[in-house]
Amino acid sequence: MTKSTRDGGQLLVECLQALGARHSFGVPGESFLAVLNALHDTGGRLDFTLCRQEGGAAFMAAAYGKLTGSPGICWVTRGPGATNASIGVHTAMQDSAPMILFVGQVGTDMKGREAFQELDYRAVFGTMVKWAVEIDKVERIPELVARAWKTALTGRPGPVVVALPEDMLTCETGVAPLAGPSHYPEPEPATGSVSQVREMLASASQPVILYGGCNWSDAGRAALEQFAEGSDIPVVSVFRYQDRFDNHSPVFCGEAGVGMVPNVRRVLADADVVLAINTRFGENSTDGYTIFDLPRPAQRLIHVHGSDLELGKVYQPELGLQAGPNAFAMALASSGPVRGDWGTWRAQGRAGYEAGFDLPDLPSPVDMGKVTAYLRDVLPDDAIVTNGAGNFAIWSGRFLKYGPHARLLAPQSGAMGYGIPAAIAAKIVHPERRVVCFAGDGDFQMTCQELATAAQASAQPIILVLNNGIYGTIRAHQERNYPERVSGTTMVSPDFATLARAYGFHGERVERTEDFAAAFERACASDTGAILDLVISPEALTPRVMLSEMRASGLRARSGA
Repeated sequence: MTKSTRDGGQLLVECLQALGARHSFGVPGESFLAVLNALHDTGGRLDFTLCRQEGGAAFMAAAYGKLTGSPGICWVTRGPGATNASIGVHTAMQDSAPMILFVGQVGTDMKGREAFQELDYRAVFGTMVKWAVEIDKVERIPELVARAWKTALTGRPGPVVVALPEDMLTCETGVAPLAGPSHYPEPEPATGSVSQVREMLASASQPVILYGGCNWSDAGRAALEQFAEGSDIPVVSVFRYQDRFDNHSPVFCGEAGVGMVPNVRRVLADADVVLAINTRFGENSTDGYTIFDLPRPAQRLIHVHGSDLELGKVYQPELGLQAGPNAFAMALASSGPVRGDWGTWRAQGRAGYEAGFDLPDLPSPVDMGKVTAYLRDVLPDDAIVTNGAGNFAIWSGRFLKYGPHARLLAPQSGAMGYGIPAAIAAKIVHPERRVVCFAGDGDFQMTCQELATAAQASAQPIILVLNNGIYGTIRAHQERNYPERVSGTTMVSPDFATLARAYGFHGERVERTEDFAAAFERACASDTGAILDLVISPEALTPRVMLSEMRASGLRARSGA
């Protein structure tokens, strides 16, 4: 190659750097050797985190997109590599998190013959992503990569899949890479629409703000909090996005998610005006689509979203606004608060939220109610908490408080195994911050091989393994639907503390509640990362005990991933 030419792999990597990509995750494959060759020359300006399985790599990219707001980049090979990665792609879609999965493809001369590991990526990923494309000509790399980046970021953020034929990547071209990033400001609310919103809120007696999404800026979040607090309107988060609003605020009333507590359900169901900002009306945040029954005279819905495709998709709003969450929140706050006689309504919602932290003693060697109470006191203000899926996730989701600088990375898709890769990605982005992962014993074993990735990347979090010897969520459903007929949900697991040490982590088994604090201090002091194996009674997370204890504290937990 001459200085004026480059191959497809080099052109692709240079375009990504120009767009702003700085981190990527993946598992190497022979189908994209030209890309790996190009990454060698970036001098770390676009790094490649070598993962142990494509599912873990895709989870890291999905979590990166959720954490940073910039597309998470993942590299996998064709066929099995792509299908392994699909779990992270699905998670990014349900999380509305920007992500680009680059997949090696068979050569263009072999397509359509069911060549070795060949897949039709549009067919496989078409219903799972915002866009799936194959780049057949090297000259089109800048055009299509720029479009993929823009598609992942704008409207409702989400994943894009780009297939890369092997021979295309090795072709030489004189086409120049992208000169730099493009900027796509959020859509502003239409003229007069903010006044309509304010008029509808002012007419309410029991308003509520329901928000969601990962694409909030600091200015947008501050504006939303300023308006909500100034107006004294209760605020509820959709499933697993409670970290995008200060949980210590007097207007924050909880999370609308799996096992929705009566207080949150009451605030949403009894509200006469619902202002939903950046919200995807998913099953969990609507309690199985049972909270809202729209349209009905007693409840008016204002839905604000950056994508017109989300407006009216599930519920028909009285007022639907295509506007970005930050642009809308800042426009709303700039007009000052809305006043109304709903102070008692807001106070009741907040009191119900605070009451949920008052738990009885739980029948377990390690009482997670006491553990999370301890963590609420000692975690830094900017801690990053991650979890996968299972009944254990109730502890990180409901019994920690997320302040203005804290983050929660948890999958709306209910994907087991997400927590460890998400924690590794968080440590790569923010090595100076405390990162704590909550994992069930089954959840942990979905992606524990990525501990080797963590050690190699010097990105070691603290992992709490809630070990009860069962697939707790499925056992809960099983005991509810087929009582006394347990089957296929009891696990025999390794010694997690020994496994931790094998991967170079600090490892301990904690068998009593009173031993947790000292063990956690040792974990924090370790410079290798740590795994604490917490012994949890199987009975403490089954419907017969857990649900009755929650109800005794004024909560209602519905089993779910």
